[in-house]
Amino acid sequence: MIQVDLPDADILFYEHWVASGEANDWLIELIRQTPWEQPQVRVYGKSYSTPRLVAWYSDPGIDYEYSSLAHPSLPWTALLDEIRGRVSQFCEHPFNGVLINYYRNGQDAMGWHSDNEAVLGKNPTIASLSLGVARRFDLRRRGAQRIEHSIELTHGSLLIMRGATQHYWQHQVARTMRSISPRLNLTFRWIRT
Repeated sequence: MIQVDLPDADILFYEHWVASGEANDWLIELIRQTPWEQPQVRVYGKSYSTPRLVAWYSDPGIDYEYSSLAHPSLPWTALLDEIRGRVSQFCEHPFNGVLINYYRNGQDAMGWHSDNEAVLGKNPTIASLSLGVARRFDLRRRGAQRIEHSIELTHGSLLIMRGATQHYWQHQVARTMRSISPRLNLTFRWIRT
């Protein structure tokens, strides 16, 4: 376990949280069974496809919206419910939804943001499970331009962000020109109803 040493943040990183063989099985099954979507976002009056595929699974009736994108709830699959149970037990925190991001190649990315939507509560706990090729996860102070810290999110790793982290920090998964294999990121969260 690595505790990321940043002020006003509570971030834990477990590089080998799940064994490689099991992580491989999860990756293959989740890519195959998930009804992926590629939402459109509007920026300055123009419509763009998000640079990744997504899916939102949750308890019944818990839809999720961020950046003006509404994600209707899909029912938990047996595999996702099993993974949720293991993550929840490990974190000692309940989760009622998971946003899955599918990065198909190095051009799929996630821009700078904080997970600070009102429905997540004041100090949300976000548990982020990575499956597939490693990608760099950058952190910067909100309002700053400089990257303060980076973590290589490896296959089978678990990153936990909690406490005041989302108030003071932003994160991203940037594009890369390298030719790389796919990656899934499962971000477990608790949506207040």
